[in-house]
Amino acid sequence: MSEYRPEEGSFNTGKIRIAVIAARWNATVTDALLDGAVRALARHGVSGAAVETFRVPGAFELPLASQQAARTGRFDAIISLGCVIRGDTPHFDYVCAETTRGIGHVVLTENLPVGFGLLTTDNLQQALDRCGDNAENKGEEAALTILELLTVLKNMQGAE
Repeated sequence: MSEYRPEEGSFNTGKIRIAVIAARWNATVTDALLDGAVRALARHGVSGAAVETFRVPGAFELPLASQQAARTGRFDAIISLGCVIRGDTPHFDYVCAETTRGIGHVVLTENLPVGFGLLTTDNLQQALDRCGDNAENKGEEAALTILELLTVLKNMQGAE
């Protein structure tokens, strides 16, 4: 598992609104990622009407949905959650690469933090290991990452 984990602590986010976009494909995994993200946000005072969840068919749809959420102007950050498990064809490589590229494009063109919660695993067990109700939940990690980044961005702007 990864050695980096976003800092748990006091985030300087103020009153914020978060869009969480989760793929329905591999729902056992993505539902658990969504639960982890929502738990982490609530633990830091971001819950209820401040968090809006949207479901899309699969990982490939995450970039467009993230872009549209950003363009509404209603959200301070987005969390994109999905899971692609390697199969026997190159489909895995294309979906992972294009979804990653698309989400990165949204971050830079829309100037909005997007938590990257896309699991790209070799098998189902690896995905399950990364979405459990534990410290390895990558949905939780994506939520903590955007809270930390929002704090950094506010500090850069001189906001308190």
